[in-house]
Amino acid sequence: MTEAIELRDLRRDYGERPALDGIDLSLRRGESLLVLGPNGSGKTTLLRILATLLRPSGGEVRVLGARLPGEAWKVRGRVGLLGHDALLYRDLSGRENLRFHARLHGLHGEVAEGRIAELLAAVGMERRADDRVGELSAGMRQRIAACRCVLHEPDLLLLDEPDSNLDAGGRALVGELIGPDPGRTRVLVSHDPDRHRDDADQTLELGARLSGHTRERRPG
Repeated sequence: MTEAIELRDLRRDYGERPALDGIDLSLRRGESLLVLGPNGSGKTTLLRILATLLRPSGGEVRVLGARLPGEAWKVRGRVGLLGHDALLYRDLSGRENLRFHARLHGLHGEVAEGRIAELLAAVGMERRADDRVGELSAGMRQRIAACRCVLHEPDLLLLDEPDSNLDAGGRALVGELIGPDPGRTRVLVSHDPDRHRDDADQTLELGARLSGHTRERRPG
């Protein structure tokens, strides 16, 4: 099966207010989708549905071959989510947070420690990895959250403003971890389309009520 995500007439309502209304989309495995739109257009709602954290109000949703919400258990361990909340325990160190996340995904011992060390080095956090997360800057927390997101090598990355709180150096390092890769599919929400548009195979403009505009992948 080549499709990583299939949406047919997807709807999500909050009371009488529609957040998503009739979204149709097919995204192949290994492709990247850039989601644009003003505040309140449903961008984060879409990511939460794909992450199995929110039930759709109507329509059909398939993620990595599983129908949601009924088969959500099949995909939860194959998704990495990086959002506005770093999803880190502030009283634990960055390394301890990553160890906890590794255990959730069945990674233990030297395999887990090696993977954690590799990721911390990739985002320049080796020296601060044993400090409490609550003592770190927002940018440092975002770097560790990016490590958490890819630690278990997910098939699908869901990225909600992944550059939040990062300086230019942090954006470059984190970008290496979460950037396009033929082995994984990405859905990326951004308020800076110029930064990510060239990496996108499709663009979904929710405010414009578009189902997705296909783009060719850049050579190389």
